[in-house]
Amino acid sequence: MTVYFLGGGNMAAAIIAGMVRHGGYAIHVVGRNAAKQQQLAERYGVAISSTLPALNADDVLVLAVKPQDMQAATAGIDTGGALVLSVAAGLTTATLSRWLGGSTRIIRIMPNTPGQVGMGMAGLYAPAHISAADKAFTETLMRTTGQVLWLPEEDDMHRIVGICGSGPAYVFYLLNALQQAAQAQGFDAAEARRLSLATFNGAVALAAAADTDFAQLQQNVTSKGGTTHEAIETFRQHHVAEAIAEGVAACVARSRALGLQFAADTQEVR
Repeated sequence: MTVYFLGGGNMAAAIIAGMVRHGGYAIHVVGRNAAKQQQLAERYGVAISSTLPALNADDVLVLAVKPQDMQAATAGIDTGGALVLSVAAGLTTATLSRWLGGSTRIIRIMPNTPGQVGMGMAGLYAPAHISAADKAFTETLMRTTGQVLWLPEEDDMHRIVGICGSGPAYVFYLLNALQQAAQAQGFDAAEARRLSLATFNGAVALAAAADTDFAQLQQNVTSKGGTTHEAIETFRQHHVAEAIAEGVAACVARSRALGLQFAADTQEVR
């Protein structure tokens, strides 16, 4: 059995990193970006090519190209009965099946880039006809990147995209903002980066260890009239929490829009 990746971008790299770290997988990356493929080959020791070899039922094909490029990328592919795992946000199993010549052995996965360091969170969805063996294999594979959550409905994948799939970008955005704020207070770039990372890492570790609501943890360090209170009140005045919620909602809406854009017909639109 070989796990073939169609596309070698960030999401593919996150999954490949976990698989290599765990060991025991034969991995082959297919793509048009020769530089990226060479980097993957050198870093992880995977096989690479510009075209997809013939597949059979024992193989796995991971679709890891952008949703907008998926139809062109899958044109003419004969899955040979292989298990197909799709990373593409918004694209339903029905749409993918249509593009893959009627193949229905398809599971959708939505990992995130922290999978590169074994700290990922992946949402998984399998239609009712998918075998228990295929679901078990997919879960085992994705657990090499971190945690997994099976979703009961395909529409739930849009929400996973908004929270976990795109979520690391939100954290990096906040990290960058804190680093810039630290530099504005007179710390140099290296010090600001170190302070920001340590603060985020420490807060996340404390939250994970404590059986306490996030809101209560925030209150625990927010004395009325104190220094933290001034910062939190400023965030509230600028509606930071509301802006984050609106951003997540916009991400989910975009995922749904992509699904509608490529839907085969009105029966596929829910």
